[in-house]
Amino acid sequence: MRKPKITVEEFLELATEGVPYVGLLGCRVERLGHGEIDIRLPWQELLRRPGGTVCGPAMMALADIALYGVVLSLVGRVPLAVTTDLNIHFLRKPAPGDLLARGRLIRAGRTLVVGEVAIAPPDEPRPVAHAVGTYILPAAG
Repeated sequence: MRKPKITVEEFLELATEGVPYVGLLGCRVERLGHGEIDIRLPWQELLRRPGGTVCGPAMMALADIALYGVVLSLVGRVPLAVTTDLNIHFLRKPAPGDLLARGRLIRAGRTLVVGEVAIAPPDEPRPVAHAVGTYILPAAG
């Protein structure tokens, strides 16, 4: 298996400096490989929505952060790689608690990278959300 083209530390630095909101979520990378990533979103009260569940915007942010990690694992430090499409399906209501996003590459071209993310509580195999997204890479030069 090939090594990722960015380290966990480089990824977190770039993600939180580029979008300070990401730092507020406190995400932790648990695994980073070439074209794959596992990121934990630690539970905090600010993520609670009515009905006692994790809010959708937090799960969407987690999916997008995971996709960014998948992309950077392939291309390295490219701050201007940006989301062009993100489609998420909320499958069931998660209880308040940590969530784990498992992102993986579907296809990488010269300018577009497509990936998917399954989000679930860390101790449950059944996802609470599934996302597919596309990132565009900036033109070289």
